[in-house]
Amino acid sequence: MVALRQEEMQRLAEKTVSLAQTRGADEAEAFVYQGLTTNVSIERGQISKSSRIIDRGLGVRAILGKATGFCYTNILESEAAIEETVLKALSFAKASKPDEDWRGLPSKKAFSSVEGTYDDRIVELNSEELVEVASAMLDAAEKIDKRIFPIEGGAGSSYLCKAVANSNGVEGFDHGTIVECSLVTIAKEEGKVTPICFEFDIKRKYDINPEWVGKEAAGLTVSALKAKRTETKNIKVIFTQFALQQLLQYTLINAVNADYIQRNQSAFKNKKGEKVASEIVNIYDDGLFDGGLRTWKFDGEGVPQQKTPIIEKGILLNYIYDNYTAKKEGRESTGNAWRAGYLSTPSVEATNFHIIPRNKSPEELISELKDGLLVYYLQGAHSSNPVSGEFSVVATPAWKIENGEIAYAVKGAMLVGDIFQVLMNISELADNERKIGQLISPWVCAENVKVIGK
Repeated sequence: MVALRQEEMQRLAEKTVSLAQTRGADEAEAFVYQGLTTNVSIERGQISKSSRIIDRGLGVRAILGKATGFCYTNILESEAAIEETVLKALSFAKASKPDEDWRGLPSKKAFSSVEGTYDDRIVELNSEELVEVASAMLDAAEKIDKRIFPIEGGAGSSYLCKAVANSNGVEGFDHGTIVECSLVTIAKEEGKVTPICFEFDIKRKYDINPEWVGKEAAGLTVSALKAKRTETKNIKVIFTQFALQQLLQYTLINAVNADYIQRNQSAFKNKKGEKVASEIVNIYDDGLFDGGLRTWKFDGEGVPQQKTPIIEKGILLNYIYDNYTAKKEGRESTGNAWRAGYLSTPSVEATNFHIIPRNKSPEELISELKDGLLVYYLQGAHSSNPVSGEFSVVATPAWKIENGEIAYAVKGAMLVGDIFQVLMNISELADNERKIGQLISPWVCAENVKVIGK
């Protein structure tokens, strides 16, 4: 399958919109997506397979009055298939109930420029080079300790591009690259096995460090050996980016989502201007962050992405909107219509949810704790309540901190609480900012978190 060029994608989007209008649509939108991905997989300590995936397609929204229909196809070479997709979208619109809150598709606006999102070297990577990346990662891990066993992981590269057009004059094209490597390890000793430990490196430019990933994954795993039980009490907890991302994805990030606000599913409804976090907490949804994993010129419906202040000095300032939720309130979209590809309509999601770091190193953060817990990952965060903020999760792996030093690995510890209270109790943030999915954050220290030992 030959990759589509920029001009072809833009022409296809514009032609599809024109076709939909000719066939009777009051409004129309076409979203063309193309993803070219090469992966090399690690299974049970061995490089097991490589794959090359080309995924491309066209999603069409057709609006009749206030009723919307959507259909998609991955057959882009056939004009008949594209026309059939348009006609199906129109037929679905005819069969749908009008939405009285519909206020039209977005209008055309100028896009901002973005940095650090594309690298020719990633486009040119082949499977043999990715095998070298995976091998370097495995070798680095196995040199750390003979008790280490890599169970899965891999290396991958992707070239992603998208084009959008609508009947209000919106038209745009953007492309980007991603390269990543990851390793999951366990360690065995005297018949006991550690929890899985995971590390990865993912960038929009080709500057990943597979040796570091291997060493870190293995080092974490070795330190998780000989874990002990901990007592039940309220203590200071340092959340790494992994743990924080798992926790915030289902709570805070949803709480500032306009769709959740409008459906009365957010604890932050009607709380703009109020204190919702510690005074040292500053958070932005930054769709233009240099090299951000979700940085693009425009969102899933052609609205320019932007930097939106969410919380400043602990005060809630804004929510995030797509075009639909914004127009329901007579507002402008914040550029947060997200779609992973062509298979669905947009939904409101964060771009790069950026928690601003401070100036203490992770080592300094640990050294200041007389009694605390360092939590790397969480299990069960998906069951957190986005309305109340309540969570009950297993911290694994985690390490007990005593007198400013990591004392031992902890097993069977649960964290129970309210994420919104945790936000109020944040006492320090480190300087070690990382990008993990939607989140860009340093380590975060929160006081008075309830830890339940077993």
